Amino acid sequence: MTNENTPDGSLSAKGLEEVAIDGGTPSERIAGPARWVVVAGTLFSLLLVVNQLFNLQILGIVLIDGRYLYVLGGLYLALAFLIFQIRGGRGGTPSLLDWFLFALALASTVYLSQTAQANLSQGWEYAAPQTAQYVSLVFFLLILEATRRAGGLVLFCIVTLFAFYPTFAGHVPDPFSGFQSTFMQTVPYHIYSAESSFGIPMKAFGGVVIGFILFGAVLQRTGGGQFFNDLALGLVGGYRGGAAKVSIFASGFMGSMSGSVISNVLTTGAVSIPAMRKTGFSAKTAAATEACASTGGVLMPPIMGATAFIMASFLSRPYVEIALAAAIPSILYYFSLFVQIDGYSARRGLRGLPKPDLPVLRQVMKEGWPYIFVFALLLFMMIVMRRETSAPFYATALLLVVNQFRTSHRLNLERLGNMIVGVGMGLAELTAILLGVGLIVGSFSATGLAGTLVNELVFLAGDNTLVLVLMGALTAFIFGMGMTVTACYIFLAVVLAPALEAGGLNQLAVHLFILYWGMVSYITPPVALGAFTASTMAGSNPIATGFEAMRLGGVIYIAPFFFVLNPALVGQAPAWEVIVALTCALIGVAMIAAALQGYVSLVGPLTGAAGLPLRVLLFFGGVMIAKPKTEILEMGYTVSFLIGAALCALPLLVAWRANNTEPKVA
Repeated sequence: MTNENTPDGSLSAKGLEEVAIDGGTPSERIAGPARWVVVAGTLFSLLLVVNQLFNLQILGIVLIDGRYLYVLGGLYLALAFLIFQIRGGRGGTPSLLDWFLFALALASTVYLSQTAQANLSQGWEYAAPQTAQYVSLVFFLLILEATRRAGGLVLFCIVTLFAFYPTFAGHVPDPFSGFQSTFMQTVPYHIYSAESSFGIPMKAFGGVVIGFILFGAVLQRTGGGQFFNDLALGLVGGYRGGAAKVSIFASGFMGSMSGSVISNVLTTGAVSIPAMRKTGFSAKTAAATEACASTGGVLMPPIMGATAFIMASFLSRPYVEIALAAAIPSILYYFSLFVQIDGYSARRGLRGLPKPDLPVLRQVMKEGWPYIFVFALLLFMMIVMRRETSAPFYATALLLVVNQFRTSHRLNLERLGNMIVGVGMGLAELTAILLGVGLIVGSFSATGLAGTLVNELVFLAGDNTLVLVLMGALTAFIFGMGMTVTACYIFLAVVLAPALEAGGLNQLAVHLFILYWGMVSYITPPVALGAFTASTMAGSNPIATGFEAMRLGGVIYIAPFFFVLNPALVGQAPAWEVIVALTCALIGVAMIAAALQGYVSLVGPLTGAAGLPLRVLLFFGGVMIAKPKTEILEMGYTVSFLIGAALCALPLLVAWRANNTEPKVA
């Protein structure tokens, strides 16, 4: 693969497309015999998944759920040691130690799968025989090491602390005390129970998640990412701030597929950040825009990475219901980002991309219509047919067939092999993290701590719902620092969600609330992993980029309070109430975004000595307009809406007069 770079060292559009097709940069590729092992393991696992989910009974094989999850999880755990090597980083040639851990994980997996029926019938999580205890200890330690390699040191420390928590839970002061177990009681529970490593996270992975991850990976590596980027360029690239608006669309879509903020920044940001800089954006604003857009992608339907499917498993609800509920908050977030970018561009007189640099929309649609058709099939099967488990497999199969008729992205043997390796690497990484985070879930289950924390939080908040959600937001933000999206959500769903639900809040709104507040750390200093990653690509100051990202993504801090206090904003209300709530929220969010940027789109700027007070007035007016209000008057207006409109009137009038009296920027 030729890796073409721009002068600033980032990948060009052509280089990015080749990365997407070939399955990663050279540093991410697996070398030597390990490559063939990853290919074989990935193909075997996918065949196993298809056989299980479609009940094909190939060679008469029918696996009980426990055995199926042991084989699937153990195989990818083993592959993780070849992919994330002891020397650090991904790819390259594994060492002898890596191969030894791979073999040890496979051997443990064989034992666990063979004894799955005995485990189920004899209750090994509480009374495992001696050999089973030793195997569980080995597998437990392998999970911790794989979590360290795939998830990083921060996640490893958190997982390790909570994994051992049952061994000292009785010595911890209230409200964090719980039932205590010995070390050799704790370890078998983690491995053999259906409440720990092989509990809800892995069940969701083996049931629904794996199909959508496969679909997202294949879509990216057959040119889907390039198509949607070109489509966004053709639609809005020529307008003011066009490069940034394209970044919003492209990064949102790619983030939804990948479920990873960092990888999204590194891929789409390689093209979008130089394009924004070229059209007049400052380095910190270009980097902050990419970080905000990539963060929001994880929260955007229809795919939302892996997290939405795990949420569906937690709530025992259809995935489609989760996606539809997440749609309105996602619309609010991206609408606010779009309004801010438009205001930023208008204040500085920035133009769109030159017409010669824009793709021809008709040509883009002519070449990329199969992607639209594939997505239509996926959505039809999910929403109309309610076949969310099988839908991504049918869509992936159709995509592969259609792709072979397109010369630009046709898969040859080399590209096919690279794609399989890329899929295997993504699945192994997610499996290692899910198995590790499952240990946290298991510890809360074994000690009964989840119920204790729920009672304490509810007691501290009293009858004040606002205090409860503020405490919940702070808790989610703290635990979200340094953790992956999926890991953060699973942890908070066990620890925090029950307390908020006990306070009388809507269950679905609560789970989306903790997901949003678990994500804000990606754009909030001192952690701000998404913003810091983008800043290195733009050459901007990391802290300054982080604060700029906080401003651009400001609605992400506010919108969760709107929908957790007003379930109509997650579709949990009659249709007329949802429409009224969404309309008010969109108007309010537009005012908030304009206040943060100091420019009201289609009206004018808020500058001069009175600019800051007017922006504060406009901000609070926007909050009042979008403010959750369950009592909606017969005429369709709330008192808070009228108060908000009154607060916004003066800033809007001043902005309009400034726009009509000040000289226009050429």
